[in-house]
Amino acid sequence: MSWFKKIFKKEEKETLDKGLEKSSQGFFDKISKAVVGKAKVDDEVLDDLEEVLIASDVGASTTIKIIDRIEQRVARDKFVGTDELDAILREEITALLLENPHAASGNIDTTKKPYVIMVVGVNGVGKTTTIGKLAHQFKTEGKSVVLGAADTFRAAAVDQLVIWSERVGVPIVKQGMGSDPASVAFDTVQSAVANHADVVIIDTAGRLHNKVNLMNELTKIKRVMQKVIPDAPHEILLVLDGSTGQNAFEQAKQFTAATEVNALAITKLDGTAKGGVVIGISDQFQIPVKYVGVGEKMTDLQLFNGAEFVDSFFRKR
Repeated sequence: MSWFKKIFKKEEKETLDKGLEKSSQGFFDKISKAVVGKAKVDDEVLDDLEEVLIASDVGASTTIKIIDRIEQRVARDKFVGTDELDAILREEITALLLENPHAASGNIDTTKKPYVIMVVGVNGVGKTTTIGKLAHQFKTEGKSVVLGAADTFRAAAVDQLVIWSERVGVPIVKQGMGSDPASVAFDTVQSAVANHADVVIIDTAGRLHNKVNLMNELTKIKRVMQKVIPDAPHEILLVLDGSTGQNAFEQAKQFTAATEVNALAITKLDGTAKGGVVIGISDQFQIPVKYVGVGEKMTDLQLFNGAEFVDSFFRKR
């Protein structure tokens, strides 16, 4: 079953609808102002729509693609009423997301055991919380999980991960403050192999002050893990805070330059009107958005589904 056709459970969809409520309301308020008094979609409406999309944190590059698509439809259909604009936007954004790389419908590749996830991202984006929620998801699915506390530069980071490991009920591998992160990662994967675990989730330091140092550190962690599991990590998951809007784009640029990110998690979408950032990041970086965070509960980290996301984003309240 593909990412695009995956059917959400009713409660998952309701959570997504509620989580995107602020983004949706803000978007439609701006659209309404852009088309007030206009009967058809013309150059002026398209200019206003471009401003709305950029103001909604979709990003300039992706906005231009969306506007180009709508211009083509207007040219083809001759007359497009402003009352049709919502439906056309929904169709074109959904089609754009479908063209972008997307994650498989399941959480992990079960042929890899243990499946190793290295989690990266700056401090404060919800990285540790995301790890905890992921561990809960995997455990709920009947998988055994081991956490690795390789962010050894902040005592708080290790303490937070310990709390999550206890809350979820999964083992954690940690060392003292200031220990070599690669050593923690090595111990974690070694423990996972010895105990026949299904999933390993490695936390890493969230520093961006020096891209070269970051690159060297992440490369070393990967190299050391590969002594135990030659193709580890199977997933490098970049966590981004959706509420930061354009700053999330900048973080994505920095981390994708520093390491081979192959999955994204975009958090904190429920507390902000910046949900459009998911559309832009998915399109601009051509890296699958795998998870979206739309609430505080353990179950509020959802596998991303482009069609469902757009449907919730365009749901009028």
